[in-house]
Amino acid sequence: MLQPKIKSIKPVEAFNLFLEYETGEKKRFDVSPYIKGTWYSELKDEIYFKTVRIVNSGYGIEWANGQDIAPHELYENSISI
Repeated sequence: MLQPKIKSIKPVEAFNLFLEYETGEKKRFDVSPYIKGTWYSELKDEIYFKTVRIVNSGYGIEWANGQDIAPHELYENSISI
């Protein structure tokens, strides 16, 4: 199933992302479990972490060096706020 489009994203402390979807849903996603691996280790740098952007017309997110998180993971593993 295709997830709703991400309308906005805001990186916040403790390696969390606040996501707002086109449906009006607001969710928080914890990225900290991902940054333990080598591919995501750059995300430990708070300045770099804050460079996250919306891609694929709102269906994904990405950092400058290609790190991303699958849209279904973002949506299904986020906590509604």
